[in-house]
Amino acid sequence: MITTFSNVKSKVVSSYSQTNFALLKPKCFRCMVRGLFTNRVVSIPTGGTMVKYFCCASLLKSSWDQVCLAFWQRYPNPYSNHVLTEDIIFREVTPSNCLISRRLLTKTSRAPRWMERYLPKHMASCAYIVEDSIVDPEKRTMTTLTWNISHARLMSVEERCEYRINPENGSWTEINREAWISSNVFGLSRAVQEFGLSRFKKSVTKTMKGFEYVLAKMQGETPSRSLAEAATERARETALAAKEKAKDLASQAQKKQYV
Repeated sequence: MITTFSNVKSKVVSSYSQTNFALLKPKCFRCMVRGLFTNRVVSIPTGGTMVKYFCCASLLKSSWDQVCLAFWQRYPNPYSNHVLTEDIIFREVTPSNCLISRRLLTKTSRAPRWMERYLPKHMASCAYIVEDSIVDPEKRTMTTLTWNISHARLMSVEERCEYRINPENGSWTEINREAWISSNVFGLSRAVQEFGLSRFKKSVTKTMKGFEYVLAKMQGETPSRSLAEAATERARETALAAKEKAKDLASQAQKKQYV
């Protein structure tokens, strides 16, 4: 059956009662490494599979309330062109006054050429991401968990973020980010994990820049994104597109030689 947005959305909705946001709680193997590394990468075994673990801490010079508000307004921004759609699947306020939400995001996700052969043609350029979140206004924390439901057999990326008030400056917000990257592709799992880790790090940089951009607009400031930075990014995207087109033309030419 061809994967469509409506099929994915119905599955995400039906799976809500089964997960019930339990995934926002750390798994056993996470507890062993949490707090031991800062901005580091380590491989850890879990269930017979090696998982690439990464963690880092970030700081936003805005209040926790402002960051929580910006979290729901961060799309679109110049650093999130890869985010195509966002849909709220479920949202409610608990008896303890916590806001819990589940969203389904559609993103462009161009796989490297060597990986495309393992993906159906209609799935090679986009991905569906599930995002669960809990906002606790009493504890002043927001915890999110995101994971991919597309290409999960090829590569699974799970990210957990915790937003809380910075203990050294009450008007700033710190973000503690963890990620687990795994692959079950025999003979290629390490290469797939390295690719996933590299892409994830780049994504974190764009996420933080997007946050800063949205926060600046909310506060009536001029976003810090310079014209030079924008031009550099456009040039990089153009060069990448040209490179991919050249590879396609070379591949077509090679096929004609054997015809």
